Amino acid sequence: MEAKITESQKRKMTNPVIQFFRFIYLSLKILFIVEGGHGGTRNRE
Repeated sequence: MEAKITESQKRKMTNPVIQFFRFIYLSLKILFIVEGGHGGTRNRE
């Protein structure tokens, strides 16, 4: 089974800058989810 990857997709996958921003974006997303009521130390009420 051969996965078809276009040139632009390949470039995005190997570009460390894009990887870095995606990592930061995901980390922030997780942070906001955790702060928003999943195991947070503060009560929102």
